[in-house]
Amino acid sequence: MKRFTSLFLFLIGVQMSFAQYTEVINSKRPGFSDSPYSVGTKVYQVEAGLFYKNVGNYLFYNYDVSPAVRNEYSSTAYGTDINFRTGQFFEKLEFNLDMAIANETRNYTEPMVYEDSGFGFSKLTIGAKYLVYKPEYTDKSKEIRSWKARHSFDKKRLIPAVGVYAGLNTNFLTDLHKNPDGISPRFALFTQNDFSNRLVLITNFIMDKLFTDYAENSYIITVTYSLTDKWSIFGENQGFFRKKIPNDFQFGAGGAYLINRNMQADFSARMVYDERNDSSYIIGGGISWRLDRHKDKIIVNKTDNSETGASKEKKGFLGGLFAGGLFKKKSVSSTSSGKMREVKTTKAKTREHSFPSS
Repeated sequence: MKRFTSLFLFLIGVQMSFAQYTEVINSKRPGFSDSPYSVGTKVYQVEAGLFYKNVGNYLFYNYDVSPAVRNEYSSTAYGTDINFRTGQFFEKLEFNLDMAIANETRNYTEPMVYEDSGFGFSKLTIGAKYLVYKPEYTDKSKEIRSWKARHSFDKKRLIPAVGVYAGLNTNFLTDLHKNPDGISPRFALFTQNDFSNRLVLITNFIMDKLFTDYAENSYIITVTYSLTDKWSIFGENQGFFRKKIPNDFQFGAGGAYLINRNMQADFSARMVYDERNDSSYIIGGGISWRLDRHKDKIIVNKTDNSETGASKEKKGFLGGLFAGGLFKKKSVSSTSSGKMREVKTTKAKTREHSFPSS
């Protein structure tokens, strides 16, 4: 019984310590939504890409003067968006820096006809997210008595993982993108449903630029499907709701290719529609790469009034982008005599959404 208890506690400890880390890179790109999961402790990840944006017609109001002045323009912009992500302190906690550098030219038609341009930061936001709840799914591979039970839908998958986000929009931006009201907070709620090993649904609810005249609420719904171990595709819908600016609705699609366990390439395109029946579009592509310094934590066993512990780096490729698979690894467990012996333990891997919000 003592030997069984030690092994049971060891397995529970391994499951808890691996709650966030995945063997394969987990990137937000190329979508705009964000998963509730973090990248894992001691993981340093960079997600960068190039984009081209064409705005057919955009309307906003200048509230620095009274009465407010109507502004309307069309524009073209190209540049790069970069997202730095790292997990520190806790497996469920992630810090991130989201930025974009753009070269944009605007052709105004109101309040007068003129051209304006700028080069520099169009976005610079720092923040952190935390996984509040992670569901546990039934392991159907262990069902051997009933084919129907083995292949039936697990209703627990209807309950999503939930994460929360808090960030700060800095105002170190070009004059074209600077918020006249200064810095502003950003809050979000992220959910994720893994309906199968291949199909994932992510939903984001975001409150941005709060306490300013340019405050906006938005949602993002992203559906991702893994075609193979290497290829995944996604479809996405995003909506913006503002008080003094016409609402926008975006529809995007794209795909990602897993180059290796630490690198992913992606491409995407999206159309933007607003309440004026005007359309804009964005196309882009990029690379995600991580420096993996994650180490598995091994439970400390006490035998004969002495402590035995180890830390082992997690290695190996878990079969691509699929969730719910199993992998086996060798770990160390203590026998009742105090001698160390090898035992095989099995752990269900957790898959995080391989696309982002950007």
